[in-house]
Amino acid sequence: MLIFGFFHGFGLATKLQEFTLSQDGLVPNILAFNVGVELGQLLALAAILIVMGFWRRSGAFWHQAFAANAVLMAAGFVLMGHQMTSYFTL
Repeated sequence: MLIFGFFHGFGLATKLQEFTLSQDGLVPNILAFNVGVELGQLLALAAILIVMGFWRRSGAFWHQAFAANAVLMAAGFVLMGHQMTSYFTL
């Protein structure tokens, strides 16, 4: 979990650097940004859990689960590579 947290925070930090935040009220702006991100994650997790619940009840779940995990991991590695490239080339 710690490694995931580091990569997740790294991605958000690079995104936050793209915004122009005024120095006046910087801490409340950053806190509001983080609270918004966390609320968005909770909503996304709720939707995913609902969909996964229905998917797990289907007979094709075990056949499709391996392929879905491989696709998600590949997408994660591509996104991480994109973020790292953007970080080092800017």
